[in-house]
Amino acid sequence: VQLQASGGGLVQPGGSLRLSCAASGSIFRNNVMGWYRQAPGKQRELVARITSGGSTSFADAVKGRFTISRDNGQNTVYLQMNSLKPEDTAVYYCNRWPRVHEYWGQGTQVTVSS
Repeated sequence: VQLQASGGGLVQPGGSLRLSCAASGSIFRNNVMGWYRQAPGKQRELVARITSGGSTSFADAVKGRFTISRDNGQNTVYLQMNSLKPEDTAVYYCNRWPRVHEYWGQGTQVTVSS
């Protein structure tokens, strides 16, 4: 099983980051894939999801700033994050939606700070 998120880092408010997540085919193929995040002291939340056909949906907090895409040939899902805010600081994970796999991987830390 693989859910390997990467691309996080430290960025100033207003900056951008692009996250990638390589998944096992058994998790990725024909499933809706989502990006989730968990901030310190908070529950994990879904921020964006994408169907195998490319239809997308976003949480209100990120709408208009984040975009999600996927490469079905590479079993990879991406999250382009623009106009980042300090409240976007969290560990970001990918997983399928709505029936998440029990394995989440390590995630990738995104820190938005000046």
